[in-house]
Amino acid sequence: MKDFFYNLGIVLYDFGVHFLAPFSSKPRKMMKGHWVVYRLIRQQREKNAEYIWFHAASLGEFEQGRPLMEKIREQHPHYKILLTFFSPSGYTVRKDYKGADIVCYLPFDKPRNVKKFLDVARPCMAFFIKYEFWKNYLDELNKRRIPVYSVSSIFRKDQIFFKWYGGTYRNVLKDFDHLFVQNEASKRFLSKIGVTKVTVVGDTRFDRVMQIREAAKILPLVEKFKGESLTLVAGSSWGPDEDLFIEYFNNHPDMKLIIAPHVINENHLVEIIDKIKRPYIRYSKADETNVGDVDCLIIDCFGLLSSIYRYGEIAYIGGGFGVGIHNTLEAAVYGVPVIFGPNYHKFMEAIQLIEAKGAFSIKNQEELYTLLDKLISDKEFLETTGQNAGHYVTSNAGATDKVLGMINF
Repeated sequence: MKDFFYNLGIVLYDFGVHFLAPFSSKPRKMMKGHWVVYRLIRQQREKNAEYIWFHAASLGEFEQGRPLMEKIREQHPHYKILLTFFSPSGYTVRKDYKGADIVCYLPFDKPRNVKKFLDVARPCMAFFIKYEFWKNYLDELNKRRIPVYSVSSIFRKDQIFFKWYGGTYRNVLKDFDHLFVQNEASKRFLSKIGVTKVTVVGDTRFDRVMQIREAAKILPLVEKFKGESLTLVAGSSWGPDEDLFIEYFNNHPDMKLIIAPHVINENHLVEIIDKIKRPYIRYSKADETNVGDVDCLIIDCFGLLSSIYRYGEIAYIGGGFGVGIHNTLEAAVYGVPVIFGPNYHKFMEAIQLIEAKGAFSIKNQEELYTLLDKLISDKEFLETTGQNAGHYVTSNAGATDKVLGMINF
Protein backbone atom coordinates (compact mmCIF):
# COMPACT_ATOMS: atom_id res chain seq x y z
CA MET A 1 0.00 0.00 0.00
CA LYS A 2 2.85 2.39 0.83
CA ASP A 3 4.44 1.62 -2.54
CA PHE A 4 1.10 2.49 -4.15
CA PHE A 5 1.09 5.95 -2.57
CA TYR A 6 4.73 6.53 -3.52
CA ASN A 7 4.08 5.60 -7.15
CA LEU A 8 0.89 7.66 -7.17
CA GLY A 9 2.91 10.66 -5.98
CA ILE A 10 5.38 10.19 -8.84
CA VAL A 11 2.53 9.91 -11.37
CA LEU A 12 0.92 13.08 -10.04
CA TYR A 13 4.26 14.91 -10.17
CA ASP A 14 4.73 13.75 -13.77
CA PHE A 15 1.22 14.96 -14.63
CA GLY A 16 1.91 18.32 -12.99
CA VAL A 17 5.08 18.86 -15.00
CA HIS A 18 3.25 18.00 -18.24
CA PHE A 19 0.40 20.34 -17.28
CA LEU A 20 2.74 23.26 -16.52
CA ALA A 21 5.05 22.73 -19.51
CA PRO A 22 3.11 25.01 -21.91
CA PHE A 23 3.20 27.84 -19.38
CA SER A 24 6.66 27.64 -17.78
CA SER A 25 10.14 27.18 -19.22
CA LYS A 26 11.52 24.91 -16.48
CA PRO A 27 8.96 22.07 -16.81
CA ARG A 28 9.01 22.55 -20.60
CA LYS A 29 12.77 21.98 -20.69
CA MET A 30 12.37 18.94 -18.46
CA MET A 31 9.74 17.40 -20.73
CA LYS A 32 11.77 17.97 -23.88
CA GLY A 33 14.77 16.37 -22.20
CA HIS A 34 12.75 13.34 -21.06
CA TRP A 35 11.38 12.72 -24.55
CA VAL A 36 14.86 12.09 -25.97
CA VAL A 37 16.57 10.26 -23.09
CA TYR A 38 16.35 6.71 -24.43
CA ARG A 39 17.19 7.71 -28.01
CA LEU A 40 20.15 9.77 -26.81
CA ILE A 41 21.58 6.90 -24.75
CA ARG A 42 21.11 4.40 -27.59
CA GLN A 43 22.88 6.74 -30.00
CA GLN A 44 25.80 7.61 -27.73
CA ARG A 45 26.37 4.41 -25.78
CA GLU A 46 29.37 2.36 -26.93
CA LYS A 47 28.19 -1.20 -27.40
CA ASN A 48 30.71 -3.16 -25.31
CA ALA A 49 31.81 -0.45 -22.89
CA GLU A 50 31.22 -0.54 -19.13
CA TYR A 51 29.37 2.50 -17.84
CA ILE A 52 29.39 3.91 -14.33
CA TRP A 53 26.24 5.90 -13.66
CA PHE A 54 26.29 9.09 -11.59
CA HIS A 55 23.04 10.77 -10.67
CA ALA A 56 22.88 14.34 -9.37
CA ALA A 57 19.71 16.32 -8.68
CA SER A 58 21.20 19.63 -9.77
CA LEU A 59 24.38 21.71 -9.89
CA GLY A 60 25.26 21.46 -6.22
CA GLU A 61 25.13 17.67 -6.24
CA PHE A 62 27.02 17.60 -9.53
CA GLU A 63 29.88 19.53 -7.92
CA GLN A 64 29.98 16.95 -5.13
CA GLY A 65 30.09 14.08 -7.59
CA ARG A 66 32.57 15.72 -9.94
CA PRO A 67 35.77 14.83 -8.02
CA LEU A 68 34.70 11.17 -8.05
CA MET A 69 33.96 11.18 -11.78
CA GLU A 70 37.25 12.82 -12.62
CA LYS A 71 39.27 10.55 -10.32
CA ILE A 72 37.65 7.45 -11.85
CA ARG A 73 38.45 8.74 -15.33
CA GLU A 74 42.04 9.28 -14.28
CA GLN A 75 42.56 5.99 -12.43
CA HIS A 76 40.20 3.68 -14.38
CA PRO A 77 40.04 5.10 -17.92
CA HIS A 78 38.45 1.99 -19.41
CA TYR A 79 35.15 2.91 -17.71
CA LYS A 80 32.72 5.30 -19.35
CA ILE A 81 30.63 7.80 -17.37
CA LEU A 82 26.86 8.26 -17.66
CA LEU A 83 25.68 11.40 -15.86
CA THR A 84 22.00 12.12 -15.21
CA PHE A 85 20.25 15.16 -13.77
CA PHE A 86 16.80 15.68 -12.32
CA SER A 87 16.76 19.48 -12.51
CA PRO A 88 16.81 21.53 -15.73
CA SER A 89 19.09 24.05 -14.01
CA GLY A 90 21.71 21.34 -13.58
CA TYR A 91 21.32 19.73 -16.99
CA THR A 92 21.25 23.00 -18.93
CA VAL A 93 24.53 24.20 -17.43
CA ARG A 94 26.39 20.87 -17.54
CA LYS A 95 24.98 19.05 -20.58
CA ASP A 96 28.32 19.53 -22.37
CA TYR A 97 30.46 18.44 -19.41
CA LYS A 98 33.53 16.73 -20.88
CA GLY A 99 34.06 14.55 -17.83
CA ALA A 100 31.08 12.37 -18.81
CA ASP A 101 30.49 10.36 -21.96
CA ILE A 102 26.70 10.67 -21.86
CA VAL A 103 24.73 13.43 -20.10
CA CYS A 104 20.93 13.34 -19.93
CA TYR A 105 17.88 13.73 -17.71
CA LEU A 106 16.74 10.94 -15.42
CA PRO A 107 13.22 9.77 -16.36
CA PHE A 108 10.66 9.97 -13.56
CA ASP A 109 10.81 7.16 -11.03
CA LYS A 110 7.95 5.10 -12.44
CA PRO A 111 8.48 1.30 -12.64
CA ARG A 112 8.14 1.21 -16.44
CA ASN A 113 10.63 4.09 -16.88
CA VAL A 114 13.07 2.51 -14.46
CA LYS A 115 13.22 -0.83 -16.25
CA LYS A 116 13.50 0.78 -19.68
CA PHE A 117 16.24 3.17 -18.52
CA LEU A 118 18.32 0.40 -16.95
CA ASP A 119 17.79 -1.88 -19.98
CA VAL A 120 19.09 0.85 -22.29
CA ALA A 121 21.86 2.29 -20.09
CA ARG A 122 23.10 -1.03 -18.62
CA PRO A 123 25.32 0.53 -15.89
CA CYS A 124 27.81 -1.68 -14.10
CA MET A 125 27.54 0.41 -10.92
CA ALA A 126 25.80 3.58 -9.77
CA PHE A 127 26.50 6.55 -7.51
CA PHE A 128 23.65 8.66 -6.16
CA ILE A 129 24.86 12.01 -4.80
CA LYS A 130 23.70 13.40 -1.44
CA TYR A 131 19.87 13.44 -1.16
CA GLU A 132 18.90 11.27 -4.13
CA PHE A 133 16.74 8.36 -2.90
CA TRP A 134 14.51 7.28 -5.79
CA LYS A 135 12.76 4.15 -4.54
CA ASN A 136 12.00 2.34 -7.79
CA TYR A 137 15.44 2.95 -9.26
CA LEU A 138 17.14 1.75 -6.08
CA ASP A 139 14.89 -1.30 -5.74
CA GLU A 140 15.53 -2.30 -9.36
CA LEU A 141 19.30 -1.75 -9.10
CA ASN A 142 19.29 -3.95 -6.03
CA LYS A 143 17.19 -6.60 -7.77
CA ARG A 144 19.59 -6.65 -10.74
CA ARG A 145 22.58 -6.84 -8.36
CA ILE A 146 24.08 -3.65 -9.76
CA PRO A 147 26.19 -2.07 -6.98
CA VAL A 148 24.83 1.31 -5.92
CA TYR A 149 26.38 3.81 -3.52
CA SER A 150 25.24 6.98 -1.79
CA VAL A 151 27.95 9.64 -1.65
CA SER A 152 28.23 12.77 0.52
CA SER A 153 24.86 12.03 2.06
CA ILE A 154 23.91 13.61 5.36
CA PHE A 155 21.08 12.61 7.66
CA ARG A 156 19.17 14.52 10.34
CA LYS A 157 16.65 13.26 12.87
CA ASP A 158 13.81 15.29 11.32
CA GLN A 159 14.00 13.41 7.99
CA ILE A 160 11.27 10.99 6.97
CA PHE A 161 13.53 7.95 7.36
CA PHE A 162 13.40 8.38 11.13
CA LYS A 163 9.65 9.02 11.51
CA TRP A 164 7.20 6.32 12.56
CA TYR A 165 5.55 6.51 9.13
CA GLY A 166 8.84 6.36 7.16
CA GLY A 167 9.06 2.59 6.71
CA THR A 168 9.07 2.67 2.91
CA TYR A 169 11.92 5.15 2.87
CA ARG A 170 13.89 3.24 5.51
CA ASN A 171 13.75 0.17 3.28
CA VAL A 172 15.07 2.20 0.35
CA LEU A 173 18.25 2.94 2.28
CA LYS A 174 18.87 -0.79 2.57
CA ASP A 175 19.12 -1.00 -1.23
CA PHE A 176 22.49 0.76 -1.12
CA ASP A 177 25.56 -1.42 -1.10
CA HIS A 178 27.18 1.30 0.97
CA LEU A 179 26.45 4.82 2.18
CA PHE A 180 29.37 7.23 2.39
CA VAL A 181 28.12 9.90 4.79
CA GLN A 182 29.45 13.27 5.83
CA ASN A 183 29.47 12.96 9.61
CA GLU A 184 29.22 10.70 12.65
CA ALA A 185 25.73 11.91 13.50
CA SER A 186 24.45 10.55 10.18
CA LYS A 187 26.00 7.17 10.94
CA ARG A 188 24.36 7.08 14.38
CA PHE A 189 20.91 7.93 13.00
CA LEU A 190 21.22 5.22 10.35
CA SER A 191 22.42 2.65 12.87
CA LYS A 192 19.27 3.18 14.94
CA ILE A 193 17.09 2.07 12.00
CA GLY A 194 19.25 -0.92 11.14
CA VAL A 195 21.28 0.59 8.28
CA THR A 196 24.85 -0.41 9.02
CA LYS A 197 26.69 -0.43 5.69
CA VAL A 198 27.87 3.09 6.41
CA THR A 199 31.26 4.83 6.46
CA VAL A 200 31.98 8.40 7.51
CA VAL A 201 34.21 9.94 4.83
CA GLY A 202 33.27 13.63 4.89
CA ASP A 203 32.07 15.74 2.02
CA THR A 204 33.54 15.55 -1.49
CA ARG A 205 32.81 19.27 -1.87
CA PHE A 206 36.04 19.97 -0.01
CA ASP A 207 37.94 18.07 -2.70
CA ARG A 208 36.05 20.01 -5.35
CA VAL A 209 36.92 23.43 -3.95
CA MET A 210 40.55 22.34 -3.71
CA GLN A 211 40.36 21.48 -7.42
CA ILE A 212 38.77 24.87 -8.13
CA ARG A 213 41.53 26.66 -6.25
CA GLU A 214 44.21 24.83 -8.21
CA ALA A 215 42.50 25.73 -11.50
CA ALA A 216 41.63 29.32 -10.53
CA LYS A 217 41.84 31.81 -13.37
CA ILE A 218 44.31 34.66 -13.32
CA LEU A 219 42.24 37.79 -13.87
CA PRO A 220 44.48 40.73 -14.83
CA LEU A 221 41.65 43.28 -14.69
CA VAL A 222 40.69 42.23 -11.15
CA GLU A 223 44.35 42.27 -10.14
CA LYS A 224 44.81 45.79 -11.50
CA PHE A 225 41.58 46.95 -9.84
CA LYS A 226 42.71 45.66 -6.47
CA GLY A 227 46.23 47.08 -6.55
CA GLU A 228 47.51 47.26 -2.97
CA SER A 229 44.13 47.98 -1.40
CA LEU A 230 42.39 45.79 1.13
CA THR A 231 39.46 44.30 -0.75
CA LEU A 232 36.12 42.85 0.34
CA VAL A 233 34.67 40.31 -2.10
CA ALA A 234 30.91 39.93 -1.81
CA GLY A 235 29.75 36.78 -3.58
CA SER A 236 26.22 35.65 -4.48
CA SER A 237 24.76 38.71 -2.78
CA TRP A 238 21.10 39.71 -2.57
CA GLY A 239 19.49 43.07 -1.86
CA PRO A 240 19.42 42.78 1.97
CA ASP A 241 23.12 41.83 1.98
CA GLU A 242 24.01 44.71 -0.33
CA ASP A 243 22.17 47.21 1.86
CA LEU A 244 24.63 46.39 4.66
CA PHE A 245 28.05 46.02 3.06
CA ILE A 246 27.63 48.76 0.43
CA GLU A 247 26.79 51.31 3.11
CA TYR A 248 29.94 50.33 5.02
CA PHE A 249 32.00 50.55 1.82
CA ASN A 250 30.60 54.00 1.05
CA ASN A 251 31.98 55.29 4.35
CA HIS A 252 35.39 53.60 4.31
CA PRO A 253 37.63 54.95 1.55
CA ASP A 254 40.51 52.76 2.74
CA MET A 255 38.94 49.62 1.24
CA LYS A 256 37.77 48.39 -2.17
CA LEU A 257 34.75 46.27 -2.98
CA ILE A 258 34.01 43.57 -5.54
CA ILE A 259 30.36 42.59 -5.86
CA ALA A 260 29.32 39.40 -7.68
CA PRO A 261 25.52 39.37 -7.18
CA HIS A 262 23.53 36.16 -7.28
CA VAL A 263 21.05 37.63 -9.74
CA ILE A 264 22.63 39.31 -12.74
CA ASN A 265 19.94 41.22 -14.55
CA GLU A 266 19.66 44.87 -15.43
CA ASN A 267 17.12 45.71 -12.74
CA HIS A 268 19.24 44.29 -9.95
CA LEU A 269 22.42 45.86 -11.30
CA VAL A 270 20.71 49.26 -11.36
CA GLU A 271 19.59 48.74 -7.74
CA ILE A 272 23.20 48.04 -6.74
CA ILE A 273 24.54 51.05 -8.62
CA ASP A 274 21.96 53.32 -6.97
CA LYS A 275 23.36 52.38 -3.56
CA ILE A 276 27.02 53.01 -4.41
CA LYS A 277 28.39 56.48 -3.61
CA ARG A 278 31.99 55.92 -4.76
CA PRO A 279 33.49 55.37 -8.24
CA TYR A 280 32.48 52.01 -9.71
CA ILE A 281 32.59 50.08 -12.97
CA ARG A 282 30.97 46.96 -14.36
CA TYR A 283 33.36 44.17 -15.26
CA SER A 284 31.96 44.08 -18.80
CA LYS A 285 32.93 47.76 -19.24
CA ALA A 286 36.34 47.53 -17.56
CA ASP A 287 39.70 47.63 -19.33
CA GLU A 288 43.33 48.31 -18.47
CA THR A 289 42.86 52.07 -18.74
CA ASN A 290 39.89 52.55 -16.41
CA VAL A 291 39.71 49.67 -13.93
CA GLY A 292 42.42 51.07 -11.67
CA ASP A 293 40.57 54.38 -11.20
CA VAL A 294 37.49 52.98 -9.43
CA ASP A 295 36.77 51.68 -5.94
CA CYS A 296 34.02 49.17 -6.70
CA LEU A 297 33.98 46.45 -9.36
CA ILE A 298 30.60 44.92 -10.21
CA ILE A 299 30.82 41.46 -11.76
CA ASP A 300 28.03 41.36 -14.33
CA CYS A 301 28.82 37.95 -15.82
CA PHE A 302 28.93 34.34 -14.67
CA GLY A 303 31.82 31.95 -14.10
CA LEU A 304 34.36 34.19 -12.35
CA LEU A 305 33.39 34.24 -8.69
CA SER A 306 35.32 31.16 -7.55
CA SER A 307 38.49 32.69 -9.01
CA ILE A 308 37.76 36.21 -7.76
CA TYR A 309 37.75 35.19 -4.10
CA ARG A 310 41.54 34.83 -4.30
CA TYR A 311 41.83 38.62 -4.68
CA GLY A 312 40.05 39.46 -1.44
CA GLU A 313 41.24 39.75 2.15
CA ILE A 314 37.65 39.32 3.41
CA ALA A 315 34.69 37.49 1.86
CA TYR A 316 30.99 38.15 2.37
CA ILE A 317 28.67 35.33 1.26
CA GLY A 318 25.11 36.30 0.36
CA GLY A 319 21.78 34.65 1.04
CA GLY A 320 21.90 34.67 4.83
CA PHE A 321 19.02 37.15 5.08
CA GLY A 322 16.89 35.00 2.78
CA VAL A 323 16.38 31.25 2.43
CA GLY A 324 20.00 30.40 3.22
CA ILE A 325 23.62 31.18 2.47
CA HIS A 326 25.46 30.24 -0.70
CA ASN A 327 28.79 28.44 -1.05
CA THR A 328 31.17 29.39 1.76
CA LEU A 329 33.89 26.87 0.89
CA GLU A 330 34.78 28.53 -2.43
CA ALA A 331 35.93 31.57 -0.46
CA ALA A 332 37.36 29.84 2.62
CA VAL A 333 39.68 27.67 0.52
CA TYR A 334 41.76 30.79 -0.23
CA GLY A 335 42.42 31.39 3.46
CA VAL A 336 40.19 34.43 3.93
CA PRO A 337 37.70 35.03 6.76
CA VAL A 338 34.09 34.54 5.72
CA ILE A 339 31.05 36.58 6.78
CA PHE A 340 27.38 35.74 6.21
CA GLY A 341 23.88 36.48 7.52
CA PRO A 342 21.86 34.63 10.17
CA ASN A 343 20.22 31.89 8.07
CA TYR A 344 23.08 29.40 7.95
CA HIS A 345 22.06 26.62 10.35
CA LYS A 346 21.16 24.10 7.63
CA PHE A 347 24.72 24.23 6.32
CA MET A 348 27.11 22.07 8.31
CA GLU A 349 30.20 23.63 6.77
CA ALA A 350 29.07 27.10 7.85
CA ILE A 351 28.49 25.93 11.41
CA GLN A 352 31.88 24.24 11.48
CA LEU A 353 33.62 27.26 9.95
CA ILE A 354 32.29 29.38 12.78
CA GLU A 355 33.43 26.77 15.31
CA ALA A 356 36.87 26.81 13.65
CA LYS A 357 36.95 30.61 14.10
CA GLY A 358 37.24 31.14 10.36
CA ALA A 359 33.75 32.56 9.76
CA PHE A 360 31.28 34.92 11.38
CA SER A 361 27.51 35.30 11.21
CA ILE A 362 26.02 38.76 11.55
CA LYS A 363 22.39 39.64 12.26
CA ASN A 364 22.33 43.34 11.47
CA GLN A 365 24.25 46.40 10.30
CA GLU A 366 25.79 47.09 13.70
CA GLU A 367 27.29 43.61 13.98
CA LEU A 368 28.71 43.79 10.45
CA TYR A 369 30.27 47.21 11.02
CA THR A 370 31.87 46.12 14.31
CA LEU A 371 33.27 42.98 12.72
CA LEU A 372 34.64 44.72 9.62
CA ASP A 373 36.21 47.43 11.78
CA LYS A 374 38.07 44.76 13.73
CA LEU A 375 39.16 42.79 10.66
CA ILE A 376 40.46 45.92 8.93
CA SER A 377 42.19 47.46 11.95
CA ASP A 378 43.64 44.31 13.51
CA LYS A 379 45.96 42.64 10.99
CA GLU A 380 46.77 39.75 13.30
CA PHE A 381 43.07 38.99 13.78
CA LEU A 382 42.51 39.18 10.01
CA GLU A 383 45.42 36.85 9.29
CA THR A 384 44.54 34.33 12.00
CA THR A 385 40.88 34.03 11.05
CA GLY A 386 41.84 33.64 7.39
CA GLN A 387 44.29 30.87 8.27
CA ASN A 388 41.57 29.17 10.32
CA ALA A 389 39.22 29.21 7.34
CA GLY A 390 41.83 27.78 4.98
CA HIS A 391 42.88 25.09 7.44
CA TYR A 392 39.28 24.03 7.92
CA VAL A 393 38.95 23.29 4.19
CA THR A 394 42.29 21.53 3.71
CA SER A 395 41.88 19.42 6.85
CA ASN A 396 38.50 18.13 5.62
CA ALA A 397 39.63 17.21 2.11
CA GLY A 398 40.17 13.60 1.08
CA ALA A 399 36.64 12.14 0.94
CA THR A 400 37.03 11.20 -2.73
CA ASP A 401 40.03 8.96 -2.10
CA LYS A 402 38.31 7.35 0.90
CA VAL A 403 35.26 6.48 -1.22
CA LEU A 404 37.24 5.11 -4.15
CA GLY A 405 39.46 3.12 -1.80
CA MET A 406 36.40 1.10 -0.73
CA ILE A 407 34.98 0.41 -4.20
CA ASN A 408 35.83 -2.75 -6.12
CA PHE A 409 36.51 -1.73 -9.71
